[in-house]
Order: sequence, then C-alpha cells, then structure tokens
Amino acid sequence: MDGLNKPKPPLVSAASTVSGSPRFQSFDLLATLVAVVSTDGCVVFANAALEDALGTSRRTIEGSQFPEFFTEPLILQNALEGANSNEFAALRYDAWLKRINHEPLPVHVVVAQTDTPGEVIVEMLPLEQQAKQEREERLIDQAQANKELIRNLAHEIKNPLGGIRGAAQLLQMEIDKDLTEYTQVIIHEADRLQTLVDRLLAPHRRPHLVGDVNIHEVCERVRSLILAEFPKGLRVRRDYDISIPDFRGDREQLIQAVLNIAHNAAQALAERVAAGDAQITFRTRIARQVTFGKQRYRLALELHVIDNGPGVPDSIKDRIFSPLISGRDGGSGLGLTLAQTFVQQHHGLIECDSVPGRTDFKLLIPLP
Repeated sequence: MDGLNKPKPPLVSAASTVSGSPRFQSFDLLATLVAVVSTDGCVVFANAALEDALGTSRRTIEGSQFPEFFTEPLILQNALEGANSNEFAALRYDAWLKRINHEPLPVHVVVAQTDTPGEVIVEMLPLEQQAKQEREERLIDQAQANKELIRNLAHEIKNPLGGIRGAAQLLQMEIDKDLTEYTQVIIHEADRLQTLVDRLLAPHRRPHLVGDVNIHEVCERVRSLILAEFPKGLRVRRDYDISIPDFRGDREQLIQAVLNIAHNAAQALAERVAAGDAQITFRTRIARQVTFGKQRYRLALELHVIDNGPGVPDSIKDRIFSPLISGRDGGSGLGLTLAQTFVQQHHGLIECDSVPGRTDFKLLIPLP
C-alpha cells in the first residue's frame, strides 16, 4: 500500500533535459541567435540571444514548432526536410522572425546538419548586425589604406619641402628688401606644410607607450581641456560606469583620440554655444560578448562622445575618417583620421551615428 501512495517523480521533458546538456551551453555565449531543432521542427534548445530576440522564455520556445516563429514557416520546413534527407550540409536564406510586441526581425538563416542524426542547428544573424559587421570591416580596411596613403604622401611632400624652404631663404638674402615679403610667404607656407606633414607622420613615429589606463581619467583630462577653450555656453556631462577596470594602453594616445572627437564636436556646436545650450556627453559602458574588427571579445569598453549639434553632413558621412575630409571651413580633416588610428592601435574601433540634433561617436576597445 505504501508503494501505491508514494508520490510520483516530476515529469522531465526531453527538451529541458537536453537544454541543460553541456553540449549546448557554449551557444549561450554567442551573440547570434541559435536553435537546435529536430528534423520534424521541434525545438530542442534555444540560446539566450534567441530568447532575448523573440521576447519570450526559453521554456516556451523549447518543445514548440520552430517554423511557426517565422512569417513564412514553409521555407524552414522544407529546409529541415532537405537536411533530413541529406540534400545539403548547410543552407542559407533570408527570412523574417516573429517577435512578441515587436515588428518581425529580418535575419539571415543558416540551416546546418550536426553529427547527431535527426538534429539540425538553425543559426540566425540579424541583418542589421550583418550590415554592422560589414561596415566595421570597411572602416578597418579604409583605415589601413589611409595609413599607407598618409605615410607615402607625407614622405613625398617632406622631401622637396626642405629644398623649397632653403631656396627661399637663400633667395631672400640676395634680393631687395622690398621683395622679401614674397619669400616670406614661401617660407611661411613651407613651414605650414611641414607642420601638417609632421602631424600626418606623428602616429607612426612615436613609440606606443603602454601602461595602465583609467578611461575616466582620460575623459576628465579631455573635459578640462574642452571647458578651458569653451568656458561659456557649453556643458560637458559625465555619465560614467565606475566599475570599468583599468586596462593596458597608451594614455596619451587615447587622450588625443578623445580630444580630437570632443574638439570637433565643440566646434560643430558653435551656434548652440552662442545660444548657451550646447552639450557634450561622455558616457562609458561595458559591452559583453561583442564582435568588432572581425574578432569576438568577452568584454569591451564603450566610450560615447555625444553632442547635440547639427550632425555630420550627409555628403561626408561615409568618409569622415578619411584624411583631409572636413565638414568645417578651415579644418584640416586629420582629427578623426588620427583618432581612428590611435584607437586601432589599441585593437579597437570608432563608429559614428549621426542625425541632426544628436551625433554619437562610439569608441570600442577590448578589455582583458
């Protein structure tokens, strides 16, 4: 009798048992959306990124029919049938993923077989993220091309420049004093070009001095310099995550990179400075499991320099990190190029998102 009254053990579904399997735990570290699906469409495992994207719990997703999460379920059903009959090892297509209380999410879907019969991995990369990765790769390639162009151009200018200046000095000694103003123009312009060339070559000449860097000390240094130059009409706000650890880097290079961005922002805010409502915000955050520069990092520093100015002109948005491109009359167009170079020497990247009234330069630097 006692045996008949003994409480029954709780039922454990196959999905919940498998979801706890160490075999799938690593999928939770990925930023891409991943589901392990049986060939009949039943979800065996859903990773944390998919859970967040769908806006529902993993418990709800697992055990359900995965094709029903798409606006066109038949495409995935056919793909699963093809995987089951070994018609392909991997299949790719674009689709729309349904989300609770949100618009459908455009994704690039990869359906691939696993080593386990009857089991398929469905990986979904949001097309926004794919576009972001392609944009980052273009920035990196552009920066590398810019570096080579700058170095070669600077040397080509530098070599004859000394001869031009020397010849002008010798000529000045031989001609009437009434004409020296012309040689002075030559000497002055040669010196200006020399200064420009030195700035172009500076990142490649100076050794990379590595030490412990506190990003908030960098921000405070830049903040004091900006406010010293613009004491009225400009507010520089702090929005810091003080838990961000120190990291190894070149403090002076990072100060220069942030200063170049903040100084550009302050100059773009001229009208708002005159009106007394100009604002720049330094915001620091930690990003987790991020991919940039073709690599994935567990932790990264995000430093945002945000201003409420007119925004980057559309005509130069795609070229702002190229040398000699400036949206301001009289600008050299080197500040952002050098900033990108300095940050990339820390294995990082600078991105820009700009609309009228809000421009956000985001510096990403890997953390240990």
